[in-house]
Amino acid sequence: MVFQNREEAGRQLAARLQKYREIPDGVILALPRGGVAVGYQVSLALHLPLDVFITRKIGAPDNPEYALGAVSETGNIYLNPDAVAEFRLSHEEMTDLVAVQKQEITRRQQLYRQGRHPPALKGRTVIVVDDGIATGATFFTSVEAIRRQAPGRLVAAIPVGPPDSIAKARSLVDELVVLATPEPFWAVGSHYVDFTQVQDRDVLEYLNLADESLRDRKDRAHSTTM
Repeated sequence: MVFQNREEAGRQLAARLQKYREIPDGVILALPRGGVAVGYQVSLALHLPLDVFITRKIGAPDNPEYALGAVSETGNIYLNPDAVAEFRLSHEEMTDLVAVQKQEITRRQQLYRQGRHPPALKGRTVIVVDDGIATGATFFTSVEAIRRQAPGRLVAAIPVGPPDSIAKARSLVDELVVLATPEPFWAVGSHYVDFTQVQDRDVLEYLNLADESLRDRKDRAHSTTM
């Protein structure tokens, strides 16, 4: 399966998530940046608030795309022991790599939330959305961190991923909605016609538009009851 773009993938996921439409305790947490474009369409279709959960991949020193692990905005750190051993990194070197990503997390928190606090998740239905998973390092770290906040139900919505990563993802959540599990799997971007990089300004626009859509809907509902 090939998606035209992230927005199309989001609309297809939303069609599979209709039972969560307008649930009072629901919230969508998108993994920036690419997941926010997907999550925006899910938010529009389900009439649920959209926020971000920020997790950063810890890339190898000479190959940033190679995931040694990941660190979440709540401090959860996942390390792939085989990858760390392969690069023979010292504790000090790993600490430095983690520190760089924590700095980027802080920057994104300040930019994306504009002073808002992260949403409280205890007891709520949380739908975690990304544009796809490969090794799954950032996704698994995010889910583990979110689970520690005691949501009532944890749902994951993923357009595409390899069978082994999807199987692990399924074991970590209460429900997994996935659209495609191709084998062999090459890369997330190979399953999109348009996989243009999502920029910070795009993340802000998606978050603002989702918020405006919910406010407009509430205003219309209020006006009809007056």
